[in-house]
Amino acid sequence: MARGKSTTNASFFLLKLLLLCFLPDHSISAAIYPKEALPAKSGYLPVDPATNSAIFYAFYEAQSPTSSLSKTPLLIWLQGGPGCSSMIGNLFELGPWRVVPSQKQNVEHLSLEPNPGPWNRLFGLLFLDNPIGTGFSIAATPEEIPRDQEGVAKHLFAAITSFISLDPSFKSRPIYVTGESYAGKYVPAIGYYILKKNPKLPASQRLNLKGLAIGDGLTDPIIQVATHADNAYFSGLVNERQKGELEELQRKAVELVKMGNWSAATSARSKVLSTLSNMTGLATLYDFTKKKPYQTDYATEFLNIAEVKKALGVNESMEFEECSDVVGDALHEDVMKSVKYMVEFLVKKSKVLLYQGLYDLRDGVVSTEAWVKTMKWEGIEKFLMADREIWKVNGEVAGYVQKWGSLTHVVVLGAGHLLPADQALNSQAMIEDWVLENGQFGRHENGCSSSNFRGAL
Repeated sequence: MARGKSTTNASFFLLKLLLLCFLPDHSISAAIYPKEALPAKSGYLPVDPATNSAIFYAFYEAQSPTSSLSKTPLLIWLQGGPGCSSMIGNLFELGPWRVVPSQKQNVEHLSLEPNPGPWNRLFGLLFLDNPIGTGFSIAATPEEIPRDQEGVAKHLFAAITSFISLDPSFKSRPIYVTGESYAGKYVPAIGYYILKKNPKLPASQRLNLKGLAIGDGLTDPIIQVATHADNAYFSGLVNERQKGELEELQRKAVELVKMGNWSAATSARSKVLSTLSNMTGLATLYDFTKKKPYQTDYATEFLNIAEVKKALGVNESMEFEECSDVVGDALHEDVMKSVKYMVEFLVKKSKVLLYQGLYDLRDGVVSTEAWVKTMKWEGIEKFLMADREIWKVNGEVAGYVQKWGSLTHVVVLGAGHLLPADQALNSQAMIEDWVLENGQFGRHENGCSSSNFRGAL
């Protein structure tokens, strides 16, 4: 998810540091934050023993686990941006509760309602505000915010390791790292870091990584930026002359990448997207069918309520921002750098899920398929020749699944960039069947198949 406006500056980080509270107090008005909606755990995970920088987390245990908790999979969710908070993913997309507006005496209020398709139905679910400086996370100084994916992964590894140490039962749980948008870089980065780091560690300190899932991700920008013109043209959104204009802007972005002019290349990509937006007049490129942008403002407003912050273990004076420009600026030169080589490594060592909403014009189906077919992996030819099967949930077509070996690609109908917000039940069925290797997400099958997902246990 792209970053929005922010007033964050260096002094804000110092204020965050001074306000850091490691011991949450969960007393709160039940009318605002019902006890049953609170995370099982929330607070801060240190990333560097030499400073007070820390990643904020919120953890929800599995609602209806099908095995003992020590064997119940643990999903980790990372939001995009760069610099956008995973608490938006929590309270707007895939967490067990969603923020919604409600009317009381003709006055609008915010309240929580159960998500019909939470990702913690069968699995533990951990949200991390990553990198430091994002959301409720703490950056001791702006200079400490990572400038590249290696720095991001180093902090994430420290945070995840710290979280696992909170409960002995966490140690043996299989870990699946998931995320969307710019997390198309974060997810491969932490997966790559874990699998490179594990062999150097004692068995007791290794992380039990089993898989990685990327939704509507930016992973190989030099290839993905070159797909927007064709995607818009063949969707009927621009004419041939406009297509040519977009192609010229795309070529400039690609040339800048090849020159190693990373900052200018990032700006050139932004020019492609802003031009496409102006040409089409769409409310949002994240979903070309929407008449207005995703309504994430409600979650942001909710997270700025003092009682909510207190319940989550955050100082009430801390300001929550959906996306941080300071973090975005720190990673500006990283945007157009590819992590495809990490995915190529990971698909050989674990399993990988790539999924997109059909309506996403920024990081959707076309841009993903463009870079996937260039992967250097011994299984890529068989994957590309595999059937793209019709995927049904509860008897209705939910999308399409293509799978060979450790790589699975899913196209989800009726969804845009923030896919779980658009298709709660179907995204839940997807992640559950992929983790558990059920149906088309398990052994290869031909033809049309239907998920045995039931919606509730």
